Order: sequence, then structure tokens, then C-alpha cells
Amino acid sequence: MAFDAFALILTMLGLGMVFARFRTFPDNAADTLNKVVLYVCLPAAVLTYVPRLQLDVSLVGIIATPWLLMLLTLVLVNLATRFFRFERPVHAVLLLCVALTNSSFIGYPMVRALLGDQALPYAVVYDQFGTFVMLSTFGLYVLARYSGDTPPTTAQILLRILKFPPLWALVFALTLMPAAPPSWIASALKNLSDAMLPLVMLAVGLTIQLRLSRAELAPLSIGLLLKLVVLPAAAIPLSLAFGLQGDMLRVNVLETAMPTMITAAALAISHRLAPRLAAAMVGYGIVLSLVTLPAWVWLLGRLS
Repeated sequence: MAFDAFALILTMLGLGMVFARFRTFPDNAADTLNKVVLYVCLPAAVLTYVPRLQLDVSLVGIIATPWLLMLLTLVLVNLATRFFRFERPVHAVLLLCVALTNSSFIGYPMVRALLGDQALPYAVVYDQFGTFVMLSTFGLYVLARYSGDTPPTTAQILLRILKFPPLWALVFALTLMPAAPPSWIASALKNLSDAMLPLVMLAVGLTIQLRLSRAELAPLSIGLLLKLVVLPAAAIPLSLAFGLQGDMLRVNVLETAMPTMITAAALAISHRLAPRLAAAMVGYGIVLSLVTLPAWVWLLGRLS
């Protein structure tokens, strides 16, 4: 990992925590920063890197991996729930927070920092066709089943997907965006894309929660073990089975190893499903991933 990127991550994370401690920013500052990332930085990253992507059948492995690991999550979380007799809200949070990875907000900048710009198009494929669609289908189903809400209709799911800004950027990037646009456009998009890392880490620092009660210790430990260790380990033979090599294999494993999707945890909290556990999965997951992600890159380098 480039030292300057790692230093920037720690600096912005620390600044966010300090600003939150002293209430320097308004309470909704993190939400505003996340919206800037969602509506500006993420689409800019998609438009910058996706046109360089060479479409071929091997991308099926990257698309299929998060879905297959979701099935593994169902099995492992069910076993853990039976063994430890977790309550339904805890079970629901583990399903959401283990299966759904932060493959965009944190995934894009971390892939760039750890693997380089050339690897980012594969991260976009993993995120857009895997994690995001899973959130809009599997995620909504889990929320509805365990919170007592009415299950979403197919039309509601499709509308949610269509309203996602980076999706439109993806469609444009795959159809109309040239791989080498005019320099002033390429430079502007690159600058907006580069702003994603500091903005995301500042927003995370403003909202990160590390408080924990003893009741959450067992499910938190199991959730983090599955999210940061077991699923990435399972992604390695799965990637090899699909014939993935080089950056495709590394991105497939690294995106799987990202911490819990912040949106998934926020939805669990808003539906009153073990809110402290959901917040702890995000907070501790992000902190620990600053160690586990470089470790996975090192391991993949050794395996290759």
C-alpha cells in the first residue's frame, strides 16, 4: 500500500473522530459528505475507469462471487445462531453486515491505494453487479422479514436500483464514454474521483462508533471473523475456480475483504435490529480492515 494513501486514510479518519468529539460540524455533516461521494465522486470514478475495461466472459466470476458468498453467509450465520442461540435481530444484523461489503465508498479508494488505478474497473464490476444489487434485493428481503415490514415488490426493487446515480454513470461508461476523452474532461473526472478517499474517511470518522457491551461481544467477534477472514479466504478458491488471475483475482478477494457496508448497517439501525451491534460491526470492521486488507494483499502476493 502506498504510504501517502495510508497516511491520508489515517489522517482523515482521525480528523473525523476529533471533529465529532468536539462537535465541530453539524450533526448531518457525514450524511452530506456521503451524498457528495454518491452523486459526484462515485460516478466520476466509474466514468474514469470503466471505459478502460475489456469486457469478456471472465468477468462472470467477479459478478458471481458476492452472490455465492452470500449463500455461504446464510449457512455460516445460521450455524452460529443455532450454536450461540442468537436472537432474531442479532441474526438479521449478522446476515446483513457479513454478506454486504463496503465495495464502493471504501472499496474503490482502498483498491486504488493497494493495487493501483488499473485494478479499479474490476472493483466497479464487483460493486455494481454484485454488492449493490444484493443490497437492493437480499438486503431489503432480510430487513422486511426480520423487522415485520411488508416485503418489497419487484417494482420497488427495480425503482431503487434505477435511482442509484452510479448505475447511470455505469451505463454511460459502457456505451458512450470513450476510453480516452478530451484531456480537460479526463482531468476533471480524475480530480473528482480522487476526492472520494478523503471525503469517505472523514465521513467515517464523524460517525464511527466503537462502544460495545458484553452482550454484543460474541456476535461481533463472529461477525468480524466471518467478514474479514473467512469470506475473503473462501473467495480465493472460488476465484481460482472461475479462472481469475492477476488483478482480477486480487480485486475479487480484496473487495470481499472490505468491512461492512455502512448503508446496510444504517438500514438495520433504522429498523431497530440490534443497533449497537450494527454500529460496532462498521466501526470495528473499518479499524481492523486497515490491518487485514494490507495483510490480504501481502498473502495474495505470496500465493502468486
